[in-house]
Amino acid sequence: MATTTAEPVGVEQTPNKRPISTKTIARITGLLYLLIFVTAGFSEGFVRASLIVPGDATATAANIVAAEQLFRLGIASDLIAFSADAVVAVLLYVLLRPVSRTLALMAASLRLIAHPAIASINMLNQYMALQLLRGEEYLTVFSPEQIDALVLLFLTAHSYGYLIGGIFFGLHLIVLGYLLYRSSLFPAILGGLVALAAIGYLTESFTFFLIPAYEPVAATIVIVTAVVGEIALALYLVVKGVRTEPPATREAVQ
Repeated sequence: MATTTAEPVGVEQTPNKRPISTKTIARITGLLYLLIFVTAGFSEGFVRASLIVPGDATATAANIVAAEQLFRLGIASDLIAFSADAVVAVLLYVLLRPVSRTLALMAASLRLIAHPAIASINMLNQYMALQLLRGEEYLTVFSPEQIDALVLLFLTAHSYGYLIGGIFFGLHLIVLGYLLYRSSLFPAILGGLVALAAIGYLTESFTFFLIPAYEPVAATIVIVTAVVGEIALALYLVVKGVRTEPPATREAVQ
């Protein structure tokens, strides 16, 4: 169930300086993971959930105008989450490369594509929605109703982009789950829980594009699986870090 190699996990420095321990790397990773939950959860679960009225462009536009600073704070909060995600991708690679350098690199690449790349660029949709409501002179060619409709269109495009990124993130979690399962640094159950979260993300994204009538059910599935799998991993990283004495190991996958 676990594996290891002779390759060191900690970050090597110059001979005259103490190397960063594996536990320290793990705990930093866990703290950043929790930061991602807080910031992304605030943006998606509070800001957008309270301001966007599905199917009602006028009400959505009025909410954003009335709470512009909150909307801007949601954008900034998301950007913090995606920046932290880029660091987490690298730190997870450092922790899991002894299992398989190839698979660890694959997991890191998929995570970097999902959030630091796709989700970050996708934030332009939110910013453009905000720009439409700022009353710039060149926008007077549109009627207020047209501007409201365009605002909701950009916000809808943002939700689509979020789901596209979720496909890459789900694939990342599949590889990450396998690496955690094989690693001697973590209990195998963490790998299973993370793989379960992967199924949730992939189910939500593909359900939305293929059978949108069942999207509410898929959204519930991803919330439950992500909370269980990813928070379990984050808390383990913060509280435990890594196993002090790994159990019996198997040969690493190269």
